[in-house]
Formats: sequence, C-alpha cells, structure tokens
Amino acid sequence: MVKKQTSSAPEPATETSDDDLYQTGSGAPGAVKRTLEQTIGAQVRFYRKLNNLTVAELATAASVSTGMLSKIENGQISPSLSTLQTLAEALNLPITALFASYEERRDCSFVRAGQGAIIQRRGTKVGHQYELLGHSLSGAITVEPYLITLTEDAAPYTEFQHDGIEFIYMLTGEVIYAHADRSYHLKPGDAILFDSAARHGPEKLLQSPMTYLSIIVYPRG
Repeated sequence: MVKKQTSSAPEPATETSDDDLYQTGSGAPGAVKRTLEQTIGAQVRFYRKLNNLTVAELATAASVSTGMLSKIENGQISPSLSTLQTLAEALNLPITALFASYEERRDCSFVRAGQGAIIQRRGTKVGHQYELLGHSLSGAITVEPYLITLTEDAAPYTEFQHDGIEFIYMLTGEVIYAHADRSYHLKPGDAILFDSAARHGPEKLLQSPMTYLSIIVYPRG
C-alpha cells in the first residue's frame, strides 16, 4: 500500500510596509501628539526648573496663584495671553518661547561644539563643570545631557542624589565612580547606567583630564 503524501500549502507572504523597514531597535512606543496647553505647560516647567525656581517662587514673581501655575504646568487649563506674558517676563523669556515646540516638526535641540551652556546645578561642587548639551522641551520625561569636566581643582564627591536614572559614558581620563555600596573603575569607552536616587559620584580621580558624558532622565513634573 502506497502512503499518500500530503503537502501543506505555503503560508501567504506577509506584506511589509516601508515603516516596518526603517524601525530602530528601540522598544519605545509610538509618539503621542500633545495639546497646546500641554506643550505650554511643559515649556513653563522646563524653564522654571532651569532657573532653579520652585512653583511658589515663580508664582510669586508672576503674580499668579500656585494652584493656577500648577494647573498651567500640567496642561489642565488654557492660560490667557496676559498670564503667559507675566510668566515669560518672570522667566526672562520672550513669550514666543512658551509656544516654541508646538509645531508639526518635533522638538530638536542642536548645540555646536563648545557652545553648551555652563550650568551651576544645585549641589554642584567646585571643580565639577557641567556643560548642558541640549534639553527636552516637551513630553512626560526630562532629559538632561551634560558634558562633565573634572578640573584640576576638583575633589572627589560621592554624595550626589537626585530623582531618575543616569547614564555615564567615559570620554577621557580615569576615575573610580561610586554608586550605592559599589565602585567602578571607569576608563575611556566604559559606561554605567544607574538609579540616581542612590548616592553616587567620583570617588577617586586617577588620571587627568577627566571628562564624561552624563545623561540624566527623570519624570517631568
């Protein structure tokens, strides 16, 4: 008896769109369009924090209530032009800066070599220079990329603590970098990613010049 052979039909080919061909390896979800109110609120919050102002301090400077400012930053209300003008003046900005990222093109920050803003962040120690390389103006998270240089008069300091996560990529020099209860010997090309709520910072400065890229990411709000 001859056994009848069976063959399965080939599965139909899956159609691939152009969008599928040009995806990155990231698992990030698709982009969500924000309202004008959310965009303005994100701008106000970004510049308030950049100026190291609390909600209460900016509210006082702009002669608005803290409750109203909180609702503006969270995109819950549509502020009047007069209110936006007083906020812009308190932040020393043109009012157009508060609308800058509400366009069809997405937010993009471009900084030429050597032209990043030198930032004195709260908690910055002598000899630890922070050069801000860009900033995110909108979205649910804040991203702060810094070029950090440890100058000749820099001293070890391992008590930095802040919300979010931090990524460090060593560019030049060598340093022993502490995080929580562990230490890491960083050389050019080495990278670490860590929870920045734990104590961290350069523990031993081994070889100059010491520079590294630091990217801090934390929820906006």
